Amino acid sequence: MLATYLIGLREGLEATLVVSILVAFLVKSGRTERLRAVWAGVTAAVALSVLAGWLLSYTGTTLLRDYRDRELFEAVTSIAAVGFVTWMIFWMRRMARGIAGDLRAKLQDALAVGTFAVGVMAFLAVVREGLETSLIFYSAARGAVGAGPLLALTAGVLTAVTIGFLMYATAVRINLSAFFTWTGVLLILVAAGIFKYGVHDLQEAGILPGIGAVAFRLGGVLDPSTWYAALLAGMFNLTPEPTVLEMVAWVAYALPVLVLFLRPQRSAVPA
Repeated sequence: MLATYLIGLREGLEATLVVSILVAFLVKSGRTERLRAVWAGVTAAVALSVLAGWLLSYTGTTLLRDYRDRELFEAVTSIAAVGFVTWMIFWMRRMARGIAGDLRAKLQDALAVGTFAVGVMAFLAVVREGLETSLIFYSAARGAVGAGPLLALTAGVLTAVTIGFLMYATAVRINLSAFFTWTGVLLILVAAGIFKYGVHDLQEAGILPGIGAVAFRLGGVLDPSTWYAALLAGMFNLTPEPTVLEMVAWVAYALPVLVLFLRPQRSAVPA
């Protein structure tokens, strides 16, 4: 639940910031009549994202009846989710400072074209976050019982919307650079667990070897019924008997990505 809450908070805040930038620009420029187009685009993006999440779940649980096909599908979605997470955190790290100016420039161009273009721009700006959220949530919440992960994701999104509204409507400010850095580190660890899960699915499907080569056994040390075991399992996909290849995959992803992400950014040297 903590992992899915973090996903909802991070992706939700990115989408909320995008929408607040668009709304603020239209309000300040006296183009409030175009706000309906923005909200129509946002609504369509949210609807498509929910549909995508449902399709992923329906495919994995209903359409694919063969065990190996399901494992392969889940492996592919897990690896794709890891790719999206990695791209997203590095993209936001690079673009955070200039995203507002870039969005305003694109919105100015859309205003020159017409109302429909404004709606399309708002749709495209939000749908990317929504589709990423659907894929990452599906990969992170597989195997969970009950509605807990979905409620946690919803709580994360609602928290992000609340933060975005407070930042837009009041003088409340948060250090977005620190926020995206800390959530980026946590998401890298979540992605490492998803990648580990994907490797395990490939082993279950018979694509990769080593399904019986256990790296270590935590059954006598880590009681799965305790809250901290559930936290470790949900956040980092730490299982009682991971295979050697799973742990190699976890380390091979987490360590280099963390080093690259935490490495200080070089400032551009003026010519």
